[in-house]
Amino acid sequence: MNQDIHNIAQRIAASRRKIYQPVRKQQYKGEDEGGCGVTGFCCNIPVAGRHIFAPSVQMHNRGNGKGGGIAAVGFDPEQMGMSRQELDSWFCLQIAALDDSAVPVIEKNIIKRNCDILRQEVLPTIKKWQDLPSLEVRPPNVYRYFVRAKQAPLDAFIKRLGIENMDRGRAEEEFLHEISVTLNRDYYATLDDKKAFVMSLGRNMCILKIVGYAEDVVRYYMLDDFKAHAWIAHQRYPTRGRLWHPGGAHPFPGMDMALVHNGDFANYHSTAEYLWQHGVAPMFLTDTESAALQFDLLNRIYQYPLEYIIEAMAPTTEYDFDRLSERRRRIYQQIQLHHVHSAPDGPWFFIIARNQVRDGEFQLIGITDTAMLRPQVFALMETDTVQIGLVCSEKQAIDAALQSMASEDPRFCPVADKYWNARGGSHSDGGSFIFSVKPDASNPLGSSIACTDKFGNPVTLAANQAHCDVTVSVSKSADCGIRDADMRKLLKSNDAAGLAALAFKKIRAWDFDALRVFCDKITAAAASSDACVAPAVTALTLLIDRRYDTGAKRRASVLRILHTALHAIFLAQPQIQSTKTSAHKLVGWDNRGKLRAPRKGESTLIINAAGFAPELENRDSKLIVDAYRLGWKSFITFNLVGQRFHGVGLGPETEGVCLHIYDSSGDYLASGINGLEIHVHGNGQDQLGQIMKRGKLVVHGDVGQTFMYGAKGGEVFIMGNAAGRPLINAVGRPRVVINGTCLDYLAESFMAGDPLNGGGFVILNGLACDDSGNFQPLEQPYPGSNLFSLASGGAIYIRDPHNATVEEQLNGGGFVPVTDADWKIMLPLLKENERQFGIKVNDLLKVDGKKRAPGAVYRKVAPANLAVLAASKSTDESAASEE
Repeated sequence: MNQDIHNIAQRIAASRRKIYQPVRKQQYKGEDEGGCGVTGFCCNIPVAGRHIFAPSVQMHNRGNGKGGGIAAVGFDPEQMGMSRQELDSWFCLQIAALDDSAVPVIEKNIIKRNCDILRQEVLPTIKKWQDLPSLEVRPPNVYRYFVRAKQAPLDAFIKRLGIENMDRGRAEEEFLHEISVTLNRDYYATLDDKKAFVMSLGRNMCILKIVGYAEDVVRYYMLDDFKAHAWIAHQRYPTRGRLWHPGGAHPFPGMDMALVHNGDFANYHSTAEYLWQHGVAPMFLTDTESAALQFDLLNRIYQYPLEYIIEAMAPTTEYDFDRLSERRRRIYQQIQLHHVHSAPDGPWFFIIARNQVRDGEFQLIGITDTAMLRPQVFALMETDTVQIGLVCSEKQAIDAALQSMASEDPRFCPVADKYWNARGGSHSDGGSFIFSVKPDASNPLGSSIACTDKFGNPVTLAANQAHCDVTVSVSKSADCGIRDADMRKLLKSNDAAGLAALAFKKIRAWDFDALRVFCDKITAAAASSDACVAPAVTALTLLIDRRYDTGAKRRASVLRILHTALHAIFLAQPQIQSTKTSAHKLVGWDNRGKLRAPRKGESTLIINAAGFAPELENRDSKLIVDAYRLGWKSFITFNLVGQRFHGVGLGPETEGVCLHIYDSSGDYLASGINGLEIHVHGNGQDQLGQIMKRGKLVVHGDVGQTFMYGAKGGEVFIMGNAAGRPLINAVGRPRVVINGTCLDYLAESFMAGDPLNGGGFVILNGLACDDSGNFQPLEQPYPGSNLFSLASGGAIYIRDPHNATVEEQLNGGGFVPVTDADWKIMLPLLKENERQFGIKVNDLLKVDGKKRAPGAVYRKVAPANLAVLAASKSTDESAASEE
């Protein structure tokens, strides 16, 4: 570290101690651990606040109304009536007034004495806070000031601290920081009857928070039309601090930044002690505040690069540390030596929005804890001019935000181009991603989004592909090259696979108009004959599920068009109260009270989930339970926006029941199922298949955290990846194929008996789908540590012909040879996997273009005791052979 920076930091720390001393010994109030909801997005154009409302509502269940908040970074200058230069040079100071009579005193004694004021205002609110039923208390009035330090007080401050060598702009930041600390100390932290506190302080950014839900912030402060480049929101399920007060809600501020947090620090005392060593003491008594203070300290005072800040807070460990470059190992070792005791310990995930004034950038940052104990999903969507990066606790919240924007602006697609999970502490990407809005003269809008990982490596999308402008009508001359008669013939003969095969051959060369013509034809055919409905749905579903080369078309837009056609077919089916003869009947929110038993010839109940609640009694999955009890066994549910618990509550002995799930399903799907079959036509969320007993689950995409926790059985097929901790504590005989990879802790504490005698096992194929729709082996089929950690039964069969997985990645297990008996139990699952996803067994057995024996392609990971026995047996057989 530069010696001048170090000396200045020490002087600042000494000065801060005097300010913070009166609040040094406060103790936080501990509460039960909770699971908060965090969400954020960053766009190269200003986006209205109503679009942070939608994902916040979707994660309503992650809060309990005791704290919600939002932050906005990068205001729209025209809307603010200020220039960009003014927004980036004048500090937006927001004071939450709990007692409005204190504000004139604060203005006189603190603000006006030390600051010039460009502009001041009281934020508008709705007339009656009681109009928002979830609010228990009136949110505070917020007084906003755009300020700069007066020269004389700033000069005196610099002289008093002896920081003449410090950049004057940084000195002004610290001066204003000291003012905010003084205000919080005198009007909040040291008073039993709180008067006011600093809600936020920074350029071109603000924070608002209340006792309530995040969406209530948008409503109460009338932010529906307020625009900003970056938004973050937090639903609080309190874990630490003053739970009854808006001061304890998230986001928490640093200079020019806001931080939200899902999780809980086990070492809050240690982090607070570290901060005190640098002259800082938490005032709001919550672990999240200490994280914001630590980030601000390392960023602004010690001027660490962002990579080093992330390493200090989420240190790289174990096998990942060993795989770093020698230079990074040397640097990281020093960082950990100085910061490991202050690194947040426990489950946590941070989203940070900040204004990098000196670089002219707005940023959205997601940081994953090394143990990956909290869920997170990242996403990126790009059109020719508009780009947006998103990060949320759940994928369905990302989809809700995109759908909200796409409903108003055709430049947005309701489906992201790329979704991914981060692996905390990863040597390859650091488990952290940064979206930056940067000036870009080549973009007509004046700026663009760049996404990088912790190490600065770019995250990019396929080049030379475009999105579809669905507002433009299809050309009259457009043609898909499939005759109407041929299409109807295939549909009437129930040959959906044949129709899909025709489309697969042509779709790469189709432009969007040709694809839309195809979808219009198949929709018309379904409308002309009830016999065509089921095969039309199946054909479109195959085009949604399978991976293939989309040519110059972005897959996200292809999916949008296919889903639109599918929805049109679903919505055209007779309503449940209709007497029209049809195999399908449609029920939704408006006619849910008309639900009845199936009549002769009626086989499938289609549920339009729009309008149903995410959980509790008014969820669409509860309607499925009611319909099942009336005799329905085949279900389609669509228009999902995060509703949960599909397949839950149907009871035992449910063989013959089948659910098809479309659009953005929610958590806990297939949990506890006992015989039924569920197909998820897209990505799954968190906690899928928990305590699953019997049945089949097929997911045509990725799954989230703690997939199949405590599962007892069933056959499960995952086309893509599983996030953290899949199949932990599973017992009995679950049999699972994961075609992608998983982040870490696969099958921890697995207790599934002997796979060769009816027990459970997992096949991990370690594949990724490239831009051409082909499945390719990953360099590392399993990237993390703790593979099969502490397992006592079952097995992992990992496709690893080059032995990329090493002993250091195991914890209590060992490698043993794959035998003919192993292949005998694997093969039926891999054949079904081929049927579901088109991933051929023969292709799985090819290595570098040559087919090899299963034992040369797959490796078996067995529990430690069985691995020792297998190794001993192998040694004995070898010795006998030599004799």
